[in-house]
Amino acid sequence: MPEPFRRPADDLPGEPVSPWLASPLEAEYDPLESNRSVDAAVVGAGIAGLSTALELRERGKSVVVLERDRVAAGVTGKSTAKLTSQHGQIYDHLRREFGREAARHYASVNERAIDIVEDRIDDLGIDCGFERRPSYLYGDEPDAIEREADAAAMAGLEATEVRSVPPFERAAAALRFDDQAWFHPRRYLLALAEEIHESGDVNGDTESAGSAGETGVYERTRVTDVTPGNPCRLRTERGQTVTAERVVLATGYPILDRAGYFTRMHPKRSYVLGLRIRGEPPSAMYYRPGEPYRSVRTHHDREGALVLVGGENHKTGQGGPTADRYRRLERWARERFPVESIDYRWSTQDYVTADRVPFVGRAGVAAENVFVATGFRGWGMTNGVAAGRLLARLIDGEHPPEADLFDPLRFTPKPSAADAITENADAASQFATDWLRTLFAPDLESIARGEGRVVRDGPKPTAVARDANGDLHAVSAICPHTYCVVDWNDAECSWDCPCHGSRFDPDGTLLEGPATDDLPTRDAGPASDRDR
Repeated sequence: MPEPFRRPADDLPGEPVSPWLASPLEAEYDPLESNRSVDAAVVGAGIAGLSTALELRERGKSVVVLERDRVAAGVTGKSTAKLTSQHGQIYDHLRREFGREAARHYASVNERAIDIVEDRIDDLGIDCGFERRPSYLYGDEPDAIEREADAAAMAGLEATEVRSVPPFERAAAALRFDDQAWFHPRRYLLALAEEIHESGDVNGDTESAGSAGETGVYERTRVTDVTPGNPCRLRTERGQTVTAERVVLATGYPILDRAGYFTRMHPKRSYVLGLRIRGEPPSAMYYRPGEPYRSVRTHHDREGALVLVGGENHKTGQGGPTADRYRRLERWARERFPVESIDYRWSTQDYVTADRVPFVGRAGVAAENVFVATGFRGWGMTNGVAAGRLLARLIDGEHPPEADLFDPLRFTPKPSAADAITENADAASQFATDWLRTLFAPDLESIARGEGRVVRDGPKPTAVARDANGDLHAVSAICPHTYCVVDWNDAECSWDCPCHGSRFDPDGTLLEGPATDDLPTRDAGPASDRDR
C-alpha cells in the first residue's frame, strides 16, 4: 500500500494492526526461485495450511508451502484466536439440519483440535500464551440457549447452562463450555513453519517426486494457476512451476473452483478493537450471536492485559462506510468497560458456506488430486487444525467418519437452499447495480483526501483514490475474478469486490483472493489538486 494511505483514517483510534502482527516477524522465508517436484503442495500459510503441511510431513510426505504474503499474516493473524468448539449456535443447527451424528462429528473434531494444538505446543516448546479458559455463549433468548445446550450435550460436549452471565453486560441466559483455550496464533504458526522448513534440505532444484529433501516454506510466492491432473501443476507469479501428486488450497476462497464455491459461500468482514481497561479484565471468552455479533477475550502482552472486542460483521464490499463500524464497536465497548486506551484496531475476512459447515476435502469434478479447506465462518482456529488432520488422512487414503460432513461436494438442499438462493441473487443484483452506478459517477475533483470513488474513463469504470498528500491513484474498477465493480473501503483504504471478496490496495496490488491478478493501473487524469 502506498505510504500516504497508511495514516489513520479520520478520528479512528489505535494502530491499524492486530497485536499478533504488531511486532516484527521473527522468521523470514525466501520466495520460491526454482521449480519443485513434491508429494504435496500447500497453498496458504495460515493455520489450515500449516496444520495440513505438518500432518503430511509427519506422514513422510515431501511438502512445499507457498504463501503469497508472510506466514500467519492473513486471516489467522487477524483473528481473535479463540481455540474453542463453541461456534455460536451451531449444534442446534447441525442437529436439526444434518442429524445428531453430524453434530457429534463436528464437536469431536473441534475438541480434538484444541488438544492437538496443546500437544504441539508441549512437543515443540512453543511460547505462545496458550491458556485453558471457559468460553461463554450468551444472549437474550433463553429458549435458543436452552436448545443449544441440549444439542451440545447430545453432541458429547460438557456445556452447562449458567445464570452468571458476562460481568460486563446483562443477558437473559448463557451457556458455558469448559476447558477451551486462547493463544497467540502467529507465534504458534511460526514454530510450525520452522518445524516444516527444517525437516528437509530445501536447497537446490529437484525434479524427482517423493524426496524429503524438497520440503520447505516459501513466502512472497503468489500462485496464479492450478492445473489438476496426475500429477498436478502450480504456476507462480514469477513463472516457477511446482509439480505435486496432491495440492491443498488453504487460501480462504479456492483459486480453483470446480464445485461452484462462488454460488455456495460468501465473504464477510468483521472488526476488532484492542483495549486497555482499568481494573480486572475478563477471565474467559464470550460470544453473543446476532447481527451484529459481539466477541470478547483477553490477551496478555508485555504491557499487561489487552481486551479484544470484535463484531460489526457485514458482507465484503457491501458494508457502507467501514470506518463507522469501528466507531460503533468503540461506543459499545466504552458503555461496558472502563476504557483507558484503544491500542489496536483491525479487520478480518472469513467465508460463510450456505449450510454453515466448512468445505474440507476434494476440490471438485476432474480435480481428484486437489483439496480445499475453506468456509470456516469465523471459527478457523479449531476448524483449521481439524481440516489439516482430515486432509492428511484423506490424502493418505483413509476415509474418516467426519469426511462426509465436511465434503465440499456434499448435497445439502435443506440447510443450503434458502441461503444459496439469497446470496446468489444478492451477487447478481450487486453486479448489475454496481455497473449501473458507474454511469452516474462523480468527477475527479469531488474526490477528497483519503476517499475513493469509481468514475467513468471511456467505456470502462476506473477506481480512483486520493491519498493524504492529494495525489490520485487510478486502477481498473473491474475485479478480474468475475468482473464485478469494486467498492472503496474507507477504514482499510482498499478496493473490495462486493461479489466474492477479492481486495486490492489503492495501486491495484492484490491483497486477498479469489482473484489472482492485480488491478491494472489507469491514467488518473489531470494533475491533482494538492490543496484539497
